[in-house]
Amino acid sequence: MKLTSKIRFILTITLLSTTKFVISAKERPNIILIMTDDQGWFDAGFNGNKMIQTPNLDALAQQGVIFDRFYSASSVCSPTRASVMTGRNPNRMGIPSANTGHLKLEEITIAELLRKEGYATGHFGKWHLGTLTKKVKDANRGGKEKHFEHFTIPSMHGYDEFFCTESKVPTYDPMIYPTTFKEGESKKYGWTAVAKGERSEAYNTFYWVDNEQKASNDLSGDDTKLIVDQVIPFIHQSVSNKKPFFTTVWPHTPHLPVVTSEYYKNKYAHLSNKEQLYYGCITALDEQVGRLWQELKELGLAENTMIWFCSDNGPENGTPGSAGKFRARKRSLYEGGLRTPAFVVWKKELAGNQRLDFPAYTSDYMPTILNILNIEYPDNRPVDGMDIMPLIQHSSMQREKPMGFQFNNRISWVTHQYKLISEDAGKTFELYDLINDEKEQNNIIQNNSELAQHMKEDLLEWKKSVSHSLNGNDY
Repeated sequence: MKLTSKIRFILTITLLSTTKFVISAKERPNIILIMTDDQGWFDAGFNGNKMIQTPNLDALAQQGVIFDRFYSASSVCSPTRASVMTGRNPNRMGIPSANTGHLKLEEITIAELLRKEGYATGHFGKWHLGTLTKKVKDANRGGKEKHFEHFTIPSMHGYDEFFCTESKVPTYDPMIYPTTFKEGESKKYGWTAVAKGERSEAYNTFYWVDNEQKASNDLSGDDTKLIVDQVIPFIHQSVSNKKPFFTTVWPHTPHLPVVTSEYYKNKYAHLSNKEQLYYGCITALDEQVGRLWQELKELGLAENTMIWFCSDNGPENGTPGSAGKFRARKRSLYEGGLRTPAFVVWKKELAGNQRLDFPAYTSDYMPTILNILNIEYPDNRPVDGMDIMPLIQHSSMQREKPMGFQFNNRISWVTHQYKLISEDAGKTFELYDLINDEKEQNNIIQNNSELAQHMKEDLLEWKKSVSHSLNGNDY
């Protein structure tokens, strides 16, 4: 009997539910979701890059499971961040692009659900899910009356504490930029860190720690270090309070402007200044990931802390960032715009030295973590992600729940093997076999019209569901 895609999906969910991985409340892990900003798939040593120095990320990834085929839920950052928080496609909640919309109070977030279960919750780094102030001009939208409706801070979404910016900041000395730029450097791309005695200007961004409360600590130096400086005390306090912790750690690196000190530039002295700035800030980030891991080991938390690592989309255009062998970059729904470097480490439960090639994406975080913790999702609204722990534990299994993507006029529908993609809002389509053609070089739609038609029907049905959510019908 030939099964329809809907029946196959139902049977798959039944199968996965019988193999659901669940742990007791006493064994609940600490959870850290690290997400970098615009880091390309090839911008890490564990994906084969021999130029960039990421020894800590490489070592940590080897202790866990590396995903060869992990996707961001969008090809720009704000939507992807919304997917992490909710497990849902960002278009359902009106966040189709960067600096648009905000995380609505009606959305159910992973931080809210884990806090109800006794977790300490903290957010550190970039927010980009709404504005953080109505009182002063800040970043892209903050403090501007026309954007007041988008005011939403992490404590409104389940976080006990936070230390974050609205959007981008320089990756070193995040509050300033130089009065004059050296040759080849610019306010848009980046610069060598301002030296002592050199003049600088305010970048007009702030770190926020509470409602209309700016951070008052010294904000000079590497930006990722400043973030980890706040994460570590949060972890210590959680241990002191005998609580497991959940934290989203979202560094700004390597989003433009990339700013690097001479120390990290010198690690790439044989390269161009543009490469020194870009690679240097990633190596600085890498050191802070290593520092965080070392702290967990010293506290005796490394075995039962689950760390998920990914980027929010592919590499920015005009940078040395690389999607490697994959097609296109940030803002594209081809593989290079969506595939990101990614791994999960949980030494207590997951064997290391694994590489898996089934498709997964950031919308899977929430359902996977909730199922591990045996937490029931408290609503029947659509959730786009799925529990991927059975796939991690049984690598021979295939993903049966497709992944839908939308950005501007681009849409795509990705199954375990195939991708249907349109660059013109559904007027024309291309079809790729991602298992046998991961570079997306051979459009096979003409010889697979029946398959393409079935995928198109599923995609359009999913789009209707997304529009239904966007109109507020889930709340």
